Amino acid sequence: MTDLNRIAPDVVLGDNVSVVAFVNLYGCTVGDDTRIGPFVEIQSGVTVGARCKISSHTFICEGVTIEDEVFVGHHVCFTNDRDPRSTNPDGSLQTADDWELLTTVVRRGASIGSGAVILPGVEIGEGALVGAGAVVTRDVPAGTVVAGVPGRPLRPRA
Repeated sequence: MTDLNRIAPDVVLGDNVSVVAFVNLYGCTVGDDTRIGPFVEIQSGVTVGARCKISSHTFICEGVTIEDEVFVGHHVCFTNDRDPRSTNPDGSLQTADDWELLTTVVRRGASIGSGAVILPGVEIGEGALVGAGAVVTRDVPAGTVVAGVPGRPLRPRA
């Protein structure tokens, strides 16, 4: 790890975690032997399992759980709010109390291709594969390949 990273004191890193320059980690937990690429942000409350690979330019927001042995490609974006807004009806800026956090789970051994967008409240099943550029709007069954916008099942994963 270098001094070019922002790793907050409340981050829990497992053994042999590899973090390259220009990451922003706060309030999260990262499991043993996981690799985190450059320009990754992992927010508070996120859990990343053991032996995962989080590729560059990925954003993992609050409410996401990533189990062990998951691959996350470059520039993947997770979301956690189905109806994001800047302000309330009265024009005041929204706070944490003004929206509902929706959780997302990526099960063991799943893979998410580069440029995918994962909408909130979904589960990506064990061993599933999300194709590059897909927009996941619904749960992905275990062992299934999904691709497209919106992501649709294509076939079982080999």
